Amino acid sequence: MSSDALAPRGAAAPAGAGGSHKYLSFTLRGEVYAMAIEQVKEIIEFGQITTVPMMPAYMRGVINLRGAVVPVVDLSRRFGGEASVVGRRTCVVILELSQPDASRQVIGVIVDAVNAVLDIAPDAIEPPPSFGTSVRPDFVRGMGKVKDRFVVILDVQRTLSLDELNALRELPSAAEGSLAA
Repeated sequence: MSSDALAPRGAAAPAGAGGSHKYLSFTLRGEVYAMAIEQVKEIIEFGQITTVPMMPAYMRGVINLRGAVVPVVDLSRRFGGEASVVGRRTCVVILELSQPDASRQVIGVIVDAVNAVLDIAPDAIEPPPSFGTSVRPDFVRGMGKVKDRFVVILDVQRTLSLDELNALRELPSAAEGSLAA
């Protein structure tokens, strides 16, 4: 993961980083968002998700990804909206996120559609606004200018908070029985 991916929200790239950085753009509820490509492990077709009792509403459940239990978050619900409506382009973006103890957490997020990988130069990223987006301001890393419009760049570590990620680490033991059935 690049050091820029860990930079404070709205911060420019570190000296010497140069060039643009890659972001995966996707659509959710008619809006275009992006996330650092370094965090994206793979993109899979939306499929069977096993629900896990007593989880927050934005936790859609878990999937079996080549034998591993992976929690899946419905970003639409996480942003305070209705549950995602599954369409033909709906997919799950599999992310690998760093934990404070240097371990890695694999998690999936449901998006309406994946669009493209964008190259956005650090000087084309504005600090997040304190108002005017459809998501909490602390979830936004910045606003990337792409051609004649802005793309909301998410701070995935904040969107999927560390406390919540640590709680999700308990899912494999709780969900393994449900996936085996």
